[in-house]
Amino acid sequence: MKTIAITGFHAHVYFRDADERSRALALRAEIGRRFREVTLGRVHDRRVGPHPVPMYQVAFSAEDVATFLPFLMVARDGLPVLVHPLTGDPLAEHTEQACWLGEVLPLRTEVFAAASSTPEASTRSAPSSTGQASIHSTDQASTNSTRSSTD
Repeated sequence: MKTIAITGFHAHVYFRDADERSRALALRAEIGRRFREVTLGRVHDRRVGPHPVPMYQVAFSAEDVATFLPFLMVARDGLPVLVHPLTGDPLAEHTEQACWLGEVLPLRTEVFAAASSTPEASTRSAPSSTGQASIHSTDQASTNSTRSSTD
């Protein structure tokens, strides 16, 4: 098993039309009122990065998972939400390490391949030692046989 340091989490709240956008913004406002310790990202009204539809991001710490995640589970009002850890591997973060609340949307993972071929991609900084959690992961080969076709 290898140890993976988790430096925080992101939740991406997606919306595809005016009704979903309105619900997403209402959820965003409620998150801002209830959770002062999270960081609300700006609202993207177009697809950005690997995200297939408009969305906004909420950044939160490992310490906030126990209160923020249950809230998001019940308050998301039918909106698709991707939750993932920050581990220093963006492709894995958004795929094999991620979980979905509601509908699973197809991510545009090819953006990670393009990013990894740039010189900047090889100069990732090491995670900070503050606020990290560690998890243990089995190697890829032993877990692939138990994955579903949706992974």
